[in-house]
Amino acid sequence: MAVTKIIPVVMSGGSGTRLWPVSTTLQPKQFHSLGAQRTMIEETALRLRGAHDGLVFLDPVVIAGVSHRDLVLELLSRSGVQLAALVLEPEGRNTAATAALAAIVAQEIDPEAYVLLMPADHLVADRAALVDAVRAASAVVSDRIVTFGIRPTAPETGYGYIQQGEALADGVHRVTAFKEKPALDVANQYLREGGYSWNSGMFFFAPKVLLEEFSIAGADIRDDAHEAFRRARRENTVEIHLDPETFARVRNEAVDRAVMEKTSRAAVASCDIGWADVGSWAELWRLSPKDEDGNAV
Repeated sequence: MAVTKIIPVVMSGGSGTRLWPVSTTLQPKQFHSLGAQRTMIEETALRLRGAHDGLVFLDPVVIAGVSHRDLVLELLSRSGVQLAALVLEPEGRNTAATAALAAIVAQEIDPEAYVLLMPADHLVADRAALVDAVRAASAVVSDRIVTFGIRPTAPETGYGYIQQGEALADGVHRVTAFKEKPALDVANQYLREGGYSWNSGMFFFAPKVLLEEFSIAGADIRDDAHEAFRRARRENTVEIHLDPETFARVRNEAVDRAVMEKTSRAAVASCDIGWADVGSWAELWRLSPKDEDGNAV
């Protein structure tokens, strides 16, 4: 059986201030448990480990702000997570830079491995379903950038949507369009029409493919991120402190804008993995267990 090696890369640069005052820039929501036994970053780093019928998940990489270094190391050490690398950004530069760095560091760790890029502050209740979605996506990932689309259960106006096109493999389709967060009537229309999913912000790709697709509209982001990585200060066998002067030049852009909306190689794997991005107090209340009076603690 052919083996697909995958490096989980955890994006931990978000500020999560929508859950203020619990979540702050000094300690964003990924460093809180929000009712679970472990913090969100621990849950994400532990989400996919070991071998699963042809898929082999290697030690994870975390990309975080340098100000959160101690928190990341403390929490992941507590959970027994062995990091392949901790890439430390001197300042926030959005997800395009993070995605480029994920590809660059993965090529250094294992040139044959793929990258599964995941936000540190999302919930995934069904890990087995996520593994199944990754397995489905692996049928096309050698030449595609796959995003994971969550099958919508309601006309949600707080998420972006993905419109799917022709089938590429079982459960995987070509992306026709990425849609901004819609008004309620538009969200209802998406549900009636079908073929739309919520944009989870998770990506699965071969590093070479992603870096090639940056050439369309984000070559400067890729090149500046690569130079900051090349000039990085290394500590022990894990920490990679990006060069501050070079990284300050990196354009602040989301990977959706810089790559996914421009490339013709985008694919979407539709899935139902018990996903939520916990972006508001209202959503946290909805996801939390309630007492008999409807109170969530």
